[in-house]
Amino acid sequence: MGAAVIEEYVTDLGSRLQGSRKQVRDLLTETRDSLTDATEAHVGSGLSEHEAQRRAVEEFGPVREIANEYQAELAVAYGTRTLVWLAIVLPLMHMAWEYGRMLLIGPWQDFGAMPPAWYLFVAKANDLTSGIASGVALVALILGRVLARRYDAKLLARIGAGVALAAVAAVLLGNVSIILATAHLDLARLVQSLPMTIASLITWIVIVRLGLLARRSLRCATIVA
Repeated sequence: MGAAVIEEYVTDLGSRLQGSRKQVRDLLTETRDSLTDATEAHVGSGLSEHEAQRRAVEEFGPVREIANEYQAELAVAYGTRTLVWLAIVLPLMHMAWEYGRMLLIGPWQDFGAMPPAWYLFVAKANDLTSGIASGVALVALILGRVLARRYDAKLLARIGAGVALAAVAAVLLGNVSIILATAHLDLARLVQSLPMTIASLITWIVIVRLGLLARRSLRCATIVA
């Protein structure tokens, strides 16, 4: 019966946490080890196993308070990972797309006539979106590091998640805009080649994945244990 005290505490704690599975597992392992060590110390001072575990749990702290502390740590870690992905993946994805377009489709003049100015404006805006979103994510990462000791961890995690969501939304809007503009200009340009069609599909998978990461990071930062 005594052995159940620590396990019940750890199970309750784990049910309140969301974030990286590995980090959650590591935090729970550290908690269990700390409680076990405290229990052994209390047993050595003369308490029974059951009472020693109860004392260890009481000294460790209410599960709600500990869960909120852990969740803040998890939220910051998840948000940081999301911003890192945005800062790295978005420019790489854009460079790969542009290289593929030039290699498989060619420059604009290869279409026989230069597209109208409005289309080039949309295309340029879409090109800039990935770079700007990546830069904003990088700035958010740096500011998060600088302000980490001054502000609440969950607040910074929520801000970081909001930045990530806004960045993904901007990239999504840019891609939708260029698709609609291309369809309006010449529907056939949307299916220039099988490789570019596959590249487009991969691009959308990456955008959706980044969006899910940003959404999860926001959820991690807004949980009240």
